[in-house]
Amino acid sequence: MAESKKRRPVFFNLLQIQMPVGALTSITHRVTGIFLALSIPFSVYVLDLSLQGPQGYAQVLAWFDKRAFRVAAIILIWALTHHLLAGVRHLLSDIDVGSQLSAARRSAWIVNLGSVVVALLATGVFL
Repeated sequence: MAESKKRRPVFFNLLQIQMPVGALTSITHRVTGIFLALSIPFSVYVLDLSLQGPQGYAQVLAWFDKRAFRVAAIILIWALTHHLLAGVRHLLSDIDVGSQLSAARRSAWIVNLGSVVVALLATGVFL
C-alpha cells in the first residue's frame, strides 16, 4: 500500500512552473498566431469599410475615438509585431543562427521587448 502512494502521479501547478524566456516567447508566438487568425475577418471588414468612401473612412476614424477600439488595435499591433519577430527568430534558429543558449535568450528578450516598444510607438507614447 505504501509503495502505491509513492508512484501516484504528481499534480503540477502550471502557474508555479517558471519557464525560460525562450519557452514563453514560443508559447506567446503560438497564441498570437491564433489571435491573428481569428482577427482576420474583423480586420478585413474595417479595411473594406474604410476604403468604401469618405463616410466609411469617417466611421472607422470615429471608432478610434472609443477607448476599447484603440486598445484592441494596439493589442492587434502588438500581436502582429510579436508574431513577426518571433517567426523570424524561429526561422533563424532553424538554420542555426542564434541557437546557442545565450544568443537564444537574448533574441527571446529582443522579441518580447521589441514587440512592446512597437505597440507603445503605435500609441504615440514616444511622440
